[in-house]
Amino acid sequence: MSYTSRININRGFMKLDVWKEAIELLRLTYRLLKDKKIDFKLKSQIFDAVQSISANIGEGYGRRSIREYLQFLNIALGSSGESLTRMVGLSVIEVITEDEVSSWDEKHYSMENKLLGLVRSLESKRKDGTWSQELPPSKAR
Repeated sequence: MSYTSRININRGFMKLDVWKEAIELLRLTYRLLKDKKIDFKLKSQIFDAVQSISANIGEGYGRRSIREYLQFLNIALGSSGESLTRMVGLSVIEVITEDEVSSWDEKHYSMENKLLGLVRSLESKRKDGTWSQELPPSKAR
């Protein structure tokens, strides 16, 4: 799925499977919780944590420094942990069913593993010096 037809080098994160899965996790979270009777603040915190995953992937991608990119990916991992904790909490207090949290967790687990893989890959590039901070030349259209 394409979210916009306007693509440039800074929007390359939209091609990443992990970013796409984070967006789909947001969609699933919204569908699962939109009609549930949950305290407004708690619902907002859950949506913020899930939204933060894709947002930090995108923001980190736009940084030219591998150190900053990894910093934002680690923030995304933190948000991933927060969102999982909050969803498990909703299951424990029986706001959502075990089946609902299990279905959600299946998507979350897939996205989280891709995020961990991206971090490992970038750490490897940083270690062996294959990361380029220079932007490639623009393609004339």
